Amino acid sequence: MAGPDLIRTVLYTMNNLLQQEKYKAALAVVKGFRNGAVYGAKIRAPHALVMTFLFRSGSLKDKLRAILKATYTHSRNLACFVFTYKGLQALQQKIQGKSLQSHSFLAACVGGWLVFGDNNNINSQINMYLLSRILFALSRLAVEKGFIPAPKQDPFPLFATLVWGIVLWLFEYYPHTLQPSLQSSMNYLYHDSNVWHDISDFLVYNKPRTAGSQK
Repeated sequence: MAGPDLIRTVLYTMNNLLQQEKYKAALAVVKGFRNGAVYGAKIRAPHALVMTFLFRSGSLKDKLRAILKATYTHSRNLACFVFTYKGLQALQQKIQGKSLQSHSFLAACVGGWLVFGDNNNINSQINMYLLSRILFALSRLAVEKGFIPAPKQDPFPLFATLVWGIVLWLFEYYPHTLQPSLQSSMNYLYHDSNVWHDISDFLVYNKPRTAGSQK
């Protein structure tokens, strides 16, 4: 009976601690770390699985190792960033006695430099993902604040036209400037579709199967 009683006591103590208002800021930082780790794994694992088996060569063991490494890196980085961001936000608010917009910006700048400043494939994808979204958001904010006039027509068709025109021009003539994963995707779509030998690699497979893969 000692075991169940001990567990109940521990759970009661922990739940009581979680209700204490004076610890809320610190506990929010801890839960932010948890949420960052979970969300990073949930986002990266399926993406890494698909991209690895579509475009990466090597043994099954190598592919699984690459998936686990990418998932771990994304999960760790996001957890560390959330921990840093929320911790610095809470610290600034405690020092100044109130919450300011600058707190969010400065905390995120420090976290971005410490966690996402390392130039690797995972960080590059995350940073570029965010860049596209903040450009959209800043455009909307500029209209909302009156810095630029609201467009009379929907600008999205023009946006789509320029995005696809520029990215395909870069891919065809300056592919080295694009991210490797984007190069792989575009090679599959636009260059691999120029090559075939018979019906097997025209409709069934992208490339001819080797003798080893047919066994």
